[in-house]
Amino acid sequence: MVRILDGKNTEIISKLVFRILKTQELFTRIIEVGNPNIKPCVYAMWHCHQFCIHGLPERANTNVLISRSKDGDVIADVVERWGFKTIRGSKGKKGAVEASMQMIEALKRGENCAMMVDGPRGPARVAKDGAIKIAKLAGVPVVPVFWYSKNFTWAKFNSWDNMRSPIFATNLINIYGEPIYISPDGDEEEARLKLQKSLEELEQKAPKAFDEVYKFGIWRRKK
Repeated sequence: MVRILDGKNTEIISKLVFRILKTQELFTRIIEVGNPNIKPCVYAMWHCHQFCIHGLPERANTNVLISRSKDGDVIADVVERWGFKTIRGSKGKKGAVEASMQMIEALKRGENCAMMVDGPRGPARVAKDGAIKIAKLAGVPVVPVFWYSKNFTWAKFNSWDNMRSPIFATNLINIYGEPIYISPDGDEEEARLKLQKSLEELEQKAPKAFDEVYKFGIWRRKK
């Protein structure tokens, strides 16, 4: 994407992407499984599941962390059009601190945050400690989220993270792990490993959870 962005066509491309996603929204049905409904919290997901924010509750009360880059400009605009808030620090290490502070402030206001914990450049499916540090400083839990479908229309893209997205009619679940609390003097590495394990366990549990939802026919459209 970055190769075709020149700063002038960002808005045009973001509008096009948003229209595509809004159309896809008509065909995407998401069920939440095991959401602890804790507010505020930090929702933690893999980068390949970044579109699962579509299934999160209270979009207007959820801040999504997005990198400061050209393609990030498009993503941020689309996410805001989708009804979420976005948080973006400036580039470099200073920008990461700036974004972290914005997230902590949002959490202390009672708003939720969402982070792709192996982003922005991987390695894929290896949890970093950013969500843990932010949750610890804000005094809120981290809630792992995993996106899953057995439908053949749930497509995997040829990208570094193997991003997944519904294409046409798709039934999906957002399956949630147990909240991870980090005390002020808690071990951040221990909490990071717990997050890693939780996301891996959700991947194992997801097929059965999907079958249960499918069996009872309770799919519904997310509005």
